[in-house]
Amino acid sequence: QVQLVESGGGLVQAGESLRLSCAASGRADSSYAMGWFRQAPGKEREFVGTISWRGTTTYADSVKGRFTVSRDNVRDTMYLQMNSLKPEDTAVYYCAARSTRYASYASYDYDYWGQGTQVTVSS
Repeated sequence: QVQLVESGGGLVQAGESLRLSCAASGRADSSYAMGWFRQAPGKEREFVGTISWRGTTTYADSVKGRFTVSRDNVRDTMYLQMNSLKPEDTAVYYCAARSTRYASYASYDYDYWGQGTQVTVSS
């Protein structure tokens, strides 16, 4: 069974940076697409960014230019570097993995999910 564990969340001030990590375990190889989603209180889960097995990335317009998704296939770990954070970035951030190599921005395309990590940005 694939397990995903996020880490790196916390409380920061607007304009600061955070890096989230998502460590995967329990799968035969790391050549699967992965993604980041977030959910703010009272809102639906939304797409943040995704990365294919080759490293091709796609981002939501709201984070483009500020957030960067990357992966280390040797460590089977995905990262989300978040710069210039804004109060509206406050949410629980989830990492997710597909069972295919091809990335998707749709949450229903993902087969495995982490438990989430809280990111709070104060103004």
